[in-house]
Amino acid sequence: MIQEDEKKSMKDNSAKTRFNIIMMVVGVIVVGSTLRAPITAVGPVILEITQQLRLTPVLVGLITTIPLMSFALLSVLAPKAGKRVGLEKILLYSMLILALGLFIRSTGNVLFLFIGAALIGAAITIGNVLMPAFIKKELPEKAGLITGVYLVSMNLTSALAVGFSIEIGRITGLGWKASIGIWGILALIAFFLWLPQVKAGSRPSVEDNSSRSSSKALWKSRLAWQISILMGLQSFFFYTFAAWLPAILQSWGMSAESSGWMLSYIQMGQLPVMLIGPIVAGKMKDQSSLMWFTFVLLLLGLMGLIVWKTEFIMISVIIIGISLGLAYTLVTMFFILRTRNPAESADLSGMAQSVGYLIAACGPPLFGALYSLTNNWYVPLSLFIVAAIFLLTSGLASSKDRYVS
Repeated sequence: MIQEDEKKSMKDNSAKTRFNIIMMVVGVIVVGSTLRAPITAVGPVILEITQQLRLTPVLVGLITTIPLMSFALLSVLAPKAGKRVGLEKILLYSMLILALGLFIRSTGNVLFLFIGAALIGAAITIGNVLMPAFIKKELPEKAGLITGVYLVSMNLTSALAVGFSIEIGRITGLGWKASIGIWGILALIAFFLWLPQVKAGSRPSVEDNSSRSSSKALWKSRLAWQISILMGLQSFFFYTFAAWLPAILQSWGMSAESSGWMLSYIQMGQLPVMLIGPIVAGKMKDQSSLMWFTFVLLLLGLMGLIVWKTEFIMISVIIIGISLGLAYTLVTMFFILRTRNPAESADLSGMAQSVGYLIAACGPPLFGALYSLTNNWYVPLSLFIVAAIFLLTSGLASSKDRYVS
């Protein structure tokens, strides 16, 4: 009788563990799905927002710049908040802040538009920085697979947001307010699905001296800087394409609607590699071959864009998407593979995203300035070739099997 009770207890514990893991993975997927769509949904309806709220070009630029600057300025603070409050709790709070920011942004008030953008930027920063650390902490044996699923969920909703943003506004009859506000519902769903992790998570621990010294040492690590530069350059490509690719294609004769879908194809091209890439990278000690593959694909895609313009544009943007997807996959995996523990992973993620988004923020204005000076797209597009070479250099340095400290 006792043996039967023990077996039943062990079976219940095993089932509970499986259930907890399933809920954990579901939580990671849904939280990940909220981390890009609130930003990419804005692009297709930016003209509608501008006309209805009578925004100046400077204010229009701030709609997307504010979240990007939040990433750069707040990323270094997110690991400290995670250590004091707890990874599970701070991620939960971020979903509530994100939902609030999305609803505020879509009220139709100019001031609330920018307050909402700031809240959205702060919330997404927490998710971007701390989710890799959570995966390393809770699911280290399956880090490659879970990271892949997490990245796919992030990118899939991002692509859908771009493609269906205008349609959502039309179907609901609320226009741009629904297009950019509907993602608040997903953030609330993520909030409730993440609650089990808070109940199961450990209590927050006060940051100790060793953790502080490790965080400071990170900024002196050559490898940490290489990973940060890699993060910045892949973001530089993504956000510059997001800002300028439709304008480039329209100047070459493509319709506005078709040019907008090219951004979706870039993100769709990322999906398979974001699922497979982390699994492959996680099984390799040295990821240099993957970095070379990333560089070659990026170069081919850029040359296709520069030489053939819109003739083979779908092939070019899909190749570029695969390349940028693999680059983002690798840098996210480096947060896990190049660190010894979750705290160090969070610190590296914070540093890389802080430095990285500062680099990325320079992309759209620099690209635009080069076009204004030369009045053609070939000079700014050649900037991408130079950036690709630096991407390869920093990526190869980051691919060696070692730790940041």
